Amino acid sequence: MLDVNLFDYGLPRELIAQEPAERRDESRLFVVRRSTGAFEHRRFRDVVEYLNPGDLIVVNDTRVFPARLIGFRPATGGKVEVLLVREQPAVGNREVAGQTAEPAETLRGDPQFSSVSPRSTRWLCLVRARGRLRGGEVIEFTGGLRATFLSGGAAGEAIVEFGLPAAELLRIVEGIGYPPLPPYIKRSYPTPPGPVPGPGDIHARDRERYQTIYARKSGAVAAPTAGLHFTEELLDRLRTKGIRTAAITLHVGPGTFKPVKTGKVEMHKMDPEYYEITPTVVEAIHATRKACKRVVAVGTTTVRALETAARRLGSGSQLSGWTDLFIYPPYEFRSVDALITNFHLPRSTLLMLVSAFATRELILRAYAEAVRLRYRFYSYGDAMLIL
Repeated sequence: MLDVNLFDYGLPRELIAQEPAERRDESRLFVVRRSTGAFEHRRFRDVVEYLNPGDLIVVNDTRVFPARLIGFRPATGGKVEVLLVREQPAVGNREVAGQTAEPAETLRGDPQFSSVSPRSTRWLCLVRARGRLRGGEVIEFTGGLRATFLSGGAAGEAIVEFGLPAAELLRIVEGIGYPPLPPYIKRSYPTPPGPVPGPGDIHARDRERYQTIYARKSGAVAAPTAGLHFTEELLDRLRTKGIRTAAITLHVGPGTFKPVKTGKVEMHKMDPEYYEITPTVVEAIHATRKACKRVVAVGTTTVRALETAARRLGSGSQLSGWTDLFIYPPYEFRSVDALITNFHLPRSTLLMLVSAFATRELILRAYAEAVRLRYRFYSYGDAMLIL
């Protein structure tokens, strides 16, 4: 079994990016060549030079919704942070924190909330408050929104009831919620009934920049961050060169930031995430491979969706569902030839996936070089291209 410590590395705190680059494609690009172990250092806009006509770039078009709500306890005024994760189905007559939801019914005519059921009012959330919340306790938010805390689980997981149809709730959330930034990006939030995010403030900027330009299907509570570097101009340059693009969907959940707490890698369990891949994308991948061109995945979420589909196609499964695929060395990749990704946390499942793609030794050597050259790390940081 693999020891988790094999995927550790040292990182100065000041290299954790707190703000995005001024322009998306101005981020630095660390190029890793698997065949030779060579490194190159460019800007992200130069990625065009490393791709060839006929190559296929596959992106994740999930859309992050402002899932972080800041509320308070009416009795004490104490702040309560609530991160919406997903709708929670009833189990018998109970609601259970941590229960995996089935794919939600589509809201017809409202593509912005295409993954949300109109009937659900109870959500699996991550809740943080000073002092223990009790079952039946009310939480109040800006704009008159109220929620009832029903039950708690491990690691801050809780079932919360809003008493509203899901579509109405999410329309309110779009106005009062904050981008669900990862915990290593530090932001301060006013306690309601304080101001909601407005034009020009840092939270409004996060709404724009913690979102890919091709985001379409709402449902993620974390961004597929490798895609944050693309601009419309860059996509145009890729198309002009004859490089094709295709989109899959994987709704990224908070489990993407869950640390591996088991001593052995193989003992860790991934949180399930919902994905969709169209037959058209599958056909495009097959045509690319048949023409001896490369499939370039943008982000680890895209890799997990493509590899899940590749493993399930042989058994006749459909190209949608829930995946808890955990990729770590050694792993035989079936769909991906090159990878665009960001720099990931030590001991994380994301770092393990990248290590499976390019070997642990090569990736850790690249990370050491990136630290030495003062690359910016994590969600708002710089990018890596692995060929």
